[in-house]
Amino acid sequence: MTSARNFLVRGLLAGIVAGLVAFGVAYLVGEPSVNASIAIEESGGATHDHAADDHAAESSTSDEPAATEVPRSLQSTAGLLTATLVAGVTLGGLVGVISALALGRLGGLGVRGVTLSVASMGFVSLYLLPYLAYPPNPPAVGHPDTIGMRSALYFIMVAISIIAALTAVLVGRKLANRWGGWYAMLAAIAGYLVVTVTAIALLPTYNEVPADFPATVLYQFRRASLITQLALWGSIAVILGELLHRLQRRSQLEVIEPEYAEQPF
Repeated sequence: MTSARNFLVRGLLAGIVAGLVAFGVAYLVGEPSVNASIAIEESGGATHDHAADDHAAESSTSDEPAATEVPRSLQSTAGLLTATLVAGVTLGGLVGVISALALGRLGGLGVRGVTLSVASMGFVSLYLLPYLAYPPNPPAVGHPDTIGMRSALYFIMVAISIIAALTAVLVGRKLANRWGGWYAMLAAIAGYLVVTVTAIALLPTYNEVPADFPATVLYQFRRASLITQLALWGSIAVILGELLHRLQRRSQLEVIEPEYAEQPF
């Protein structure tokens, strides 16, 4: 029985596998640029406001207990694995539940097509457009004083993108009855892009990359972030789509077999 619970359970399973895949990609592709950025920060090669950091360190009293520093080797292995698994399970469950709600409401798409569509819309609205508005920065880039504002702006952009995506889907479904599925889809995509691109243009921007920070390291870090997210969302879409397809086929066979069993030979 293809209930929402079955979709959720398989979404969580797909998320676990996708988290492992994302960990492998992040470790192989992303960690070199992170290590290079940390080395630049420790050597003082990137001139973000180190004077302010030194002042903050001097102002701390000796009576305060020293913060426990997590070794870099642990951050890049167990810490990274935990982060990707949590993200995978969360997103996998979300895609599973939304796929259950969307099944039968996206034209003639089968369960694989619905899962792929939901995951694609999630990737674009939750990550890609906010990524274009506020791309991630490596550890050596950014001022501590602006992190609160930058985080708030990023989540505002995420909220705008999600609301615009949901609205585009609802409007597209209504337009499909008048214009047909193809033109309704084009209109929905165009409307989504207009709203999100306008938001990107109107929201404040921050460029805190030091002038002496290597462009290659910055490019590699941001590319690795994009590739890792692609691996995460793509794995969820493919694995969950296959699991749900097998579930649907098994449910259909369970319905057909009793009917044949009742037929006399």
